[in-house]
Amino acid sequence: MSEIGPASSVQWSALFERVNDYNLSLQGRIRQMLVSAILGGHLPPGAPVPSSRELGRALGVARNTVVFAYQQLVVEGYLESRERSGHFIAQDLPTSQPPPPAAPPAQNQTDWDRRLVFHPSRQRNIIKPANWQSARYPFIYAQFDAKQFPTAEWRECCMRALSVLDIRVWAPDLITNDDQTLVDAIRNQVLPRRGIWAEADEIVVTVGAQHALYLVANLLIHAHTVVGIEDPGYPDARNIFAQRTERLVPLPVDDEGLCLSPLLQHCDYLFVTPSHQCPTNATLSMERRVALLELARRTDSILIEDDYETENSYDGHHSPALKSLDKHGRVLYIGSLSKSFAPGLSLGYIVAPRELVVELRALRRLMLRHPPAYLQRAFALFISLGHYHAVLRRLSLVYAERAQALQAAVGEFLPQFHGKPIHGGSSWWVQGPDDIDTERLARAALQAGIVIEPGHVFHHHVHSSDRSHIRLGFSCIDKDAIPQGIRALSDVLRTMK
Repeated sequence: MSEIGPASSVQWSALFERVNDYNLSLQGRIRQMLVSAILGGHLPPGAPVPSSRELGRALGVARNTVVFAYQQLVVEGYLESRERSGHFIAQDLPTSQPPPPAAPPAQNQTDWDRRLVFHPSRQRNIIKPANWQSARYPFIYAQFDAKQFPTAEWRECCMRALSVLDIRVWAPDLITNDDQTLVDAIRNQVLPRRGIWAEADEIVVTVGAQHALYLVANLLIHAHTVVGIEDPGYPDARNIFAQRTERLVPLPVDDEGLCLSPLLQHCDYLFVTPSHQCPTNATLSMERRVALLELARRTDSILIEDDYETENSYDGHHSPALKSLDKHGRVLYIGSLSKSFAPGLSLGYIVAPRELVVELRALRRLMLRHPPAYLQRAFALFISLGHYHAVLRRLSLVYAERAQALQAAVGEFLPQFHGKPIHGGSSWWVQGPDDIDTERLARAALQAGIVIEPGHVFHHHVHSSDRSHIRLGFSCIDKDAIPQGIRALSDVLRTMK
């Protein structure tokens, strides 16, 4: 169907066919069609509707039929007529509105459940309430804090990226390439702080660290591949790997990070978060890092290192990345650029051998070609002008204060919960009494404006004891609100009991 003037977003003939009550007159069907479009949000208040001549032509009906339908809708309060301008959706719609007509049942409906090769929606995953930003006490991990976002600095970089010369670089399709200035910034300013020295052809930019994991999994893991994952561990990594293989091996974690158990020897790949283990925040000891690299060399396995929250170390001491210690090409390194201060930007990267990067770029091309080049150029400026590391330093100070406030508040108001002292990151993994169901606690807390994350989703297999953990994030809650929020959470817990 050809577009219809100012209301071209509505495909009128298709909408007319949805009104399947053929007991109605043509005029009645047109009225029901328009009411459905209005109540369904296709035509917002003040929007023009096609002229009677245009709509009549589109529907194959007489113009007068449309005129009479419009006149009746004006009487009913759905349309208003403006002299010499036509008809428009009323600004003040009737207060008692009938529900929009239901769509006709599909004929020979497709059984999509049978056709799906797997159901990602059925995987256990972290669920964040859609309205978490309106919650009074959002103890939620890795979310945006408007007060900490470097608005002026980011705006400056975005404006610079809109210069004529910059536009000529990022506006064309880069196909499999990335913005060279961003690759250079990662190579020369980000990675050296982790002790990693990489060439430009050993780096590929991704739409966040999770996208990086997905690329690696799709390129390297098949049905018979054995993948070791930390337990408790990162649910998205577990689900990404589970899509490719059922042979996942949960590996125990303690206060020094991943344990060196005999199970490691049977794994083709090991996914590890050594800087701040997800979700316990444990840092993998140097002794274990060296032993893990030696094990990978001896067993011909590959380590997938997600350098999770490495920049958020309160004392300024950073353990060396596994990749920086790797002498035999056994580590694939995954990093995030934006997660700490603006997760919505979704920029990450992979450091890998150049022959693997070639394939990663080719695979990425099939998915999305490359992350938005304009965003890459703006972020490259953000790094090169010193804003990136400045905001990370500021966040480390802010998080250290919030961590101290959180530990003190839990000790005062929730003494039955305990966790290891926080030395970095933006969350705290705590355990309550064995008889508590933190999933039930989270639901009750949400009703009181408190958002917490139950810990069971981080475990590979859920046992009763796994339901007593919670993760308390503090990336987006003010320090002064933390004691009030924990006290409110203790009130919720007391009410539950």
